[in-house]
Amino acid sequence: MLIVMYRWRLKEGREAIFRQGWREMTESIYKLRGSLGSRLHQAADGTWVAYAQWPDEQIWRKAREAGTANEAAARKMQEGSAELLSEEHLYLVDDLIRAEPYNKEDS
Repeated sequence: MLIVMYRWRLKEGREAIFRQGWREMTESIYKLRGSLGSRLHQAADGTWVAYAQWPDEQIWRKAREAGTANEAAARKMQEGSAELLSEEHLYLVDDLIRAEPYNKEDS
């Protein structure tokens, strides 16, 4: 599994258009390019961070080579973004994330 993390600084007052574009882009990439989806976060320092999950690096590379999955969504993201700060690739080593919180009563 491959995780790609992106970090942006957004234009003040343009957060909503960025979020709309990000949602549309994420849906398009999921439906057309084979991603497993993404999560968008706002960091304590005010930057925005997306965590995109892919089955493997080969599928991610093929998707990237195919170009944008949604031109309109890309324009919205560009309209809201002041700067793409970083892109980082993370390779899963151990996974202990659960879908539900621990419940002692189920034990």
